[in-house]
Amino acid sequence: MRLSSTLRIIAGLGVGLCVAVAAFAASRAPAPTGGPARLLGSYEWTDNGQPDWFGGFSALEVGAKGRTVTLLNDRSHLMQATIERRGDAIVGITPIATTFLSSSKGEPLTRRVLDSEGLAQTSNGTLYISFEGVARVARYSQAAARAQVLPRPDAFRQLPLNKALEALAIDEQGYLYTIPERHPVKGQGIAVYRWDGTKWSRPFDLKPRGKFRAVGADFGPDGRFYLLERDFSVFGFRSRLRRWTLSPIGPLHEETLLQTDFGEHDNLEGVAVWRDEKQRLRAVLVSDDNFNRFQRTEFVEYLLPD
Repeated sequence: MRLSSTLRIIAGLGVGLCVAVAAFAASRAPAPTGGPARLLGSYEWTDNGQPDWFGGFSALEVGAKGRTVTLLNDRSHLMQATIERRGDAIVGITPIATTFLSSSKGEPLTRRVLDSEGLAQTSNGTLYISFEGVARVARYSQAAARAQVLPRPDAFRQLPLNKALEALAIDEQGYLYTIPERHPVKGQGIAVYRWDGTKWSRPFDLKPRGKFRAVGADFGPDGRFYLLERDFSVFGFRSRLRRWTLSPIGPLHEETLLQTDFGEHDNLEGVAVWRDEKQRLRAVLVSDDNFNRFQRTEFVEYLLPD
């Protein structure tokens, strides 16, 4: 349901107040991070000199050696950028090119078809993007190409508005996996839908734990499936990162790698797992600031156990 301008302002102030409270609480008593992942650093990317669409980043893919990044925001802007590093820390991000995604007719996306959330990229540069308004997954042979919308199963049409296909990942076989933020049937597991090149299926569900909801996913260079989840309260956002080994009989060996406290980071929605030059396994996460001045675009990196 769309909000009126007045309601949007009220909602924005409400979120801003929650985030401000969270920031104050975090500054007074920083909470330790749960799980075996180790924080490497956090970088805040400001919008100084950036275009008015800057922000709202909900997904990312990281290039070799962690020096390049493809970013997607939730208004269908796709950005390629370079990452400047000093040791383990990100110290700068420089945009290279930006593309506003097109529809299957080659027209700019608007209104309900605009809300892009998940991003997966193949080795040859083909892009797949999941959308939350009108729930669907689209293929782009390149950023500036027309969308090729994959068939929409009935299950996608039943997903709640603004709680639909948040997470998207691609495995070594080229199979796509997408996950809605919330399933329409209360009490069910976390639904995982898979595209095998010809049809969608629901091969398995993931075990929900607590109030966290799926917001991002990736397959790491180790072949395991990673799921980023989010929770929200008056004290701000908290995040969790879990992983599984996917097998013919379903997901195995569930691990919770990371669980932050409220206010420890901003609204983390995108995750990419990669190996650095030392062959260490790392996760980089990006926050969606909801185009809200009380929030921030934050890149966070964690060292993960093998």
